[in-house]
This record gives sequence, structure tokens and C-alpha cells, in this order.
Amino acid sequence: MCGIWALFGSDDCLSVQCLSAMKVAHRGPDAFRFENVNDYTNCCFGFHRLAVVDPLFGMQPIRLRKYPSLWLCYNGEIYNHRAVQQHFEFEYQTNVDGEIILHLYNKVGIEQAVRMLDGVFAFILLDTANKKVFLGRDTYGVRPMFRAMTEDGFLAVCSEAKGLVTLKHSTAPVLQVEPFPPGHYEVLDLKPNGKVTSVEMVKFHQCTDEPAHVCYDGVEKLSPGFEIENVKNNLRILFNNAIKKRLMTDRRIGCLLSGGLDSSLVAATLLKQLKEAKVKYPLQTFAIGMEDSPDLLAARKVANHIGSEHHEVLFNSEEGIQALDEVIFSLETYDITTVRASVGMYLVSKYVRKNTDSVVIFSGEGSDELTQGYIYFHKAPSPEKAEEESQRLLKELYLFDVLRADRTTAAHGLELRVPFLDHRFTSYYLSLPPEMRIPKNGIEKHLLRETFADSKLLPKDILWRPKEAFSDGITSVKNSWFKILQDFVEHQVDDAMMAAAAQTFPFNTPKTKEGYYYRQIFERHYPGRAGWLTHYWMPKWTNATDPSARTLTHYKSATKA
Repeated sequence: MCGIWALFGSDDCLSVQCLSAMKVAHRGPDAFRFENVNDYTNCCFGFHRLAVVDPLFGMQPIRLRKYPSLWLCYNGEIYNHRAVQQHFEFEYQTNVDGEIILHLYNKVGIEQAVRMLDGVFAFILLDTANKKVFLGRDTYGVRPMFRAMTEDGFLAVCSEAKGLVTLKHSTAPVLQVEPFPPGHYEVLDLKPNGKVTSVEMVKFHQCTDEPAHVCYDGVEKLSPGFEIENVKNNLRILFNNAIKKRLMTDRRIGCLLSGGLDSSLVAATLLKQLKEAKVKYPLQTFAIGMEDSPDLLAARKVANHIGSEHHEVLFNSEEGIQALDEVIFSLETYDITTVRASVGMYLVSKYVRKNTDSVVIFSGEGSDELTQGYIYFHKAPSPEKAEEESQRLLKELYLFDVLRADRTTAAHGLELRVPFLDHRFTSYYLSLPPEMRIPKNGIEKHLLRETFADSKLLPKDILWRPKEAFSDGITSVKNSWFKILQDFVEHQVDDAMMAAAAQTFPFNTPKTKEGYYYRQIFERHYPGRAGWLTHYWMPKWTNATDPSARTLTHYKSATKA
């Protein structure tokens, strides 16, 4: 996890512009480099490093003696870099996984290069010999990237929008900053004056497509067909492999543990893999909640079962409310459910950074979208409609859960790893017949639970624990986090403000006082940037007016049962 930043064709003083790069210093607390591009005085790279792989030679932009015209600045992890290196017999200059991007680009060109990368990434690749700039981002947008480009060809790129919003340019007093679309790469021509023109934006991978890098991953051959035992065995193989490949790091590994199905499966499998890899330190797991939080109780049970070194972080409503401003600043969004869920993750990440030496943090993001884990999937009119919704959620992860997971951990210099969004695992799961993936017997994620039912990885009551949203599970059922927040904002936003909400905020007009309060904070930090959020996250097939799972009838009936 790092912070990347680059400018091409800047009209302003670079020594002034580069101050913007310091806005993402939290993403790389270990080192910083600012470097001008040879023969292009108005082009430069900025890089904040979190040293996770190759602490000695991992600084960026990466430049190799073999390719003097290539410059690479990237944020991410390429898990198959050694396998691809060995296949093509590339001669490495460093031990950095991202070096493979330069070798592949030189060997097969940008289109094939990005398709062969198994990992998460956001990169800026400059080829001064061929006068090209390339931008690319992984399938699900696990690693963030924003760009701003003016009509006269000034291009600015950064891991987070906050590194771009204060930039100045002669032809555009206010830069149009936008998230770079996941699963795409962009080709730009570099002019002699350092300006660029966009040539094409290409979608290189659909989440339903089997990735092109399958031939390099060394996974045992999967069983054919959709017989249930074969499917479960294939899912176990792919999930284990998703965890195993993500052990690639020189820093200590930890795991967020809510006690829900997803994080519990990750923690249990991770600990098993660390033992097999003969890692000498115990796995640290981290849970957060208020007094009487169901998440704390469930996470404690899981930790005792798997034998992790468990840490519990307690917080109260006042601490959570006080964190809202810095959380929204870190997130760069005002989406209601994202903000709610981010407070706990932000505070637990703060604890991890301050009190432990765990830096690479595993988590369960992506599972709900992939395996139809949200409670509203019980209301899906058909398996086919549920499948459509699952794919929509996966495509929008970069706006919601993946955004939350990245920003709340990166804010404290931690690197997040999300095995449920492994390319092989997701494409196989999505290839299964729609009727296999829907909730069954009133239980969501039935197939995933059934897959690990005989593994003894988890206690039975944890394996079959009903879905509990992270923002709900950190508090008791009697006094939900969303209710605490709504009671607080009731005194911050009056009825007159709500009556004028459509005039104050014509785009994505907040419908509740809570939404209005978050939007106020967002506009204070990022005025006029509401378009970064295309729409609010809300459940489908229900008349719910609040995104909390605890407001849905299925949840209410389940808790009474």
C-alpha cells in the first residue's frame, strides 16, 4: 500500500504543486520521493512508500537499467510476479513485485500485460521513447486512483482525490477530479511540451471472465461440472489459494475479525496458512465494538477457537461521533452506510497502528457482494435477478465497501488484503448456476457456509451466524449505531435546513438529517465534489428508507425467533 502521484504538462511551479502530493503521505509513512522526468521539466512523480516487499530497493518511480525510457509508479501487489518472471525468464533488478509490469509491457505490450497481472493495483507507466503514458486499475478497484485532465492536456493522477483538489492550472481554475474506472487501462500520447491527449480507455477484465493469468497460478486442476461436492471442493481450493498468495510480504500480518462469517473464514484460513508457512509470530486478530456488542462476543469465540492473539477495541458513542469529521475527510464520500461502517474500521485501524507491529491486514470485504450476503437478497424475485444484482454490487465496490476498507486502513499506514475478491475465486463463483448462489432455507450465503461446514475451521454457530452489518454489529441490538447517530444529528440539523435541502444540495439531495449532516462535512472538505458519489447505497426489492440491515423485516423476524 502506497501513495502515488504524478503530473504531466503542469503550467505552475512544480515545487508548489508537489505540496499536494503530501496530502496522501499517510499511505506511505516509510519514505517519500519526488522526481522530475528527464527532458520534461513540467512532468514529475511523487511517491509515498509503505515498505511491504523489498525494503531495500522498493522506492519508486521504478526505473530499470534494461529499460531506461520506462518509469513506473504503482500502488498494489502483483501476486503472480514470480511465476510470470520464471515463465518468461525475465531478469529482475529488484525484488519488487511491480517490476513485472515493466518487463511484461516491454515484452507483450500494455493490453496483454494488464491481463496477466494477478493482484490489486493502480499504476502510472511512462514510456518516453514511444511518447506514451498508461494508467491502469485492478478489476474491483481495490487500490484507488483518481485523475484530472484539462482540455489543453494537463494530466494529474493520485491515489486519493485529496492529492489533486488543490492543484492549480492556468486554463482550469477548478480541476475536474474523477475516480479512474476499475478494470480499465488508458492510453495517452505524450507531447514534446509534456501535455497529453487521451487515445483510448479500455476495459481489460470483466468480473465474470476467467482471468488470463490462470495458466501461471499453479492451482491444482478443478473438478468439472456443477455437482455440489465438486463445487464445494473447488471453492475450498480457490479460497485457500486466495489466502496463500496474499502472504507475500516482509511485514507482520494481522486480520480484522468481526465474528461474522466472512472475516472469520479469512482469519481461520489465514492462521492455518501461516502455520503451514512456518511463520514465527502469532496471528493478531482485531475486533471493535461498544459494550454488549454481538461482534465482540462472536469474534472472541472465533479467536479462542482458532488460537489467535486477539485484541478487542472498545469505543463509546462520543468517540465514534467525534471521529466522523476525520472519517469523512479520509473517505472522500458522504454515503450514509459507508460513513457508518467506516467509523469502527477507522478506529480499529488507528489502534492497530499505534499498539502493534501488524501492517498487512486481511479482511472479509467483497464476500457479501459476491455470495449474495445482504439480507435483501432474500427478497430477490428470481435467481437471475439476484445474479444481476450481485454483479452490479461488485462493479460498484470501488464506491462503497472497497473504498471504505482502503481509506480507513490507509489513513493509518496499513495495507489491506481482501481474498474474497481474488480473480480466480470470484470468476469461478460467478460461473456457478444462479440457483446455487441464492439464499436457501432462510439463510443467506448458504453455499459458502455449506462449503466449509465439514472443515472444522469455525464453531458451528459462527459458520451459520446470520448476516450482521459491520456498522450494526459493533453495537447492541437495543441501541444500534445508526440509532445513536440519528439521535445525535437530530440536534445538529433542523427542520428548516431539511426543507431547503433540495436547494442547498440539488445533486444527491439528502433525504434524512443524518445524510444532511454527512453532506455538510463532505462539502466543507471537498466543496462542489458531490459527483464522486453517483448514488447512495440502498437495499433493493424493499421499501426500506434506511440502509441498515436492522430495519429490514427479515432481520427483525430473525432476531425474534
